[in-house]
Amino acid sequence: MENFALIFTALFIGYIINLKNIFAKDTPLILNQFIIYISLPAMIFLQIPRLSFTLDAITPVFVSWIVMSLSALIIFIISKLFKFSKNTTGALMLVGVLGNTSFVGIPIIEAYFGEEALGYVLMYDQLGTFIFLSTYGTFISIYFSSEERVDIKAIAIKMLTFPTFVALIFSLFFIGTTFHPIFTSVLSSLASTIVPLALVAVGLQLRFKLPKDDLTPFFLALSIQLIIAPLIALGVCYVFSWENLASLVSVMEAGMGPMITAGAVASMSGLAPRLSSAVVGYGTIFSFFSTWFVFKLIS
Repeated sequence: MENFALIFTALFIGYIINLKNIFAKDTPLILNQFIIYISLPAMIFLQIPRLSFTLDAITPVFVSWIVMSLSALIIFIISKLFKFSKNTTGALMLVGVLGNTSFVGIPIIEAYFGEEALGYVLMYDQLGTFIFLSTYGTFISIYFSSEERVDIKAIAIKMLTFPTFVALIFSLFFIGTTFHPIFTSVLSSLASTIVPLALVAVGLQLRFKLPKDDLTPFFLALSIQLIIAPLIALGVCYVFSWENLASLVSVMEAGMGPMITAGAVASMSGLAPRLSSAVVGYGTIFSFFSTWFVFKLIS
């Protein structure tokens, strides 16, 4: 209960701060940069070495790629059937596929499964969602917004030098290693800043202007993200008979709300900005309730 109290309090604080224009407009960017460069790498070095090279560690990665690939295919097909515009289709291919598996995923998973599940969250997020955002997300934003060619080399360089990805790669070499208590304490203190800072940043960026002219794509994106995606993950785990903590975390992660970064990319690329913002705003709030139903389903 304490975890959920913190989640909603931090979100509310961020939303009120934004509503009253108390902080500078670039505050979400600054908070996100602190998380990306300091908090998340600290958590990665704290949690990943505690994993072992087993199927459990790979499960979240496998599930994430299957879920996002099938979600993208479903959205593309339905967009064609409904004859959505190119901009709308591009927006849905971003906010309806990419989930907020770190900033919202970490506090929710920790609330339901405890700290021991965070290693699997990081595997799902960094080797799944993050790489998908860096590759697929970049391609979609360019392809649906212009006729420019996708620079594969630039995408690869950006992905390989991203702080959290670098931290993940290095942390894999320390699997099974026990760090000095002082080092572990420092990492724990830095990692503990993720939840409050991330949720305040999310609250600062929430937008709730419902696009009345775009109700069909709006509900399509939320249905895929909050309902279909976790069902796909559940189906994958069922087919392979995976019944462990890694599979439970994977199903929960698949049902997280739309990624705020994906919404920002869509908006900056001119891909239905109002629709993208509404999907992220409402989807973030709805996901706190939908993940509860998913948790009840799998438990």
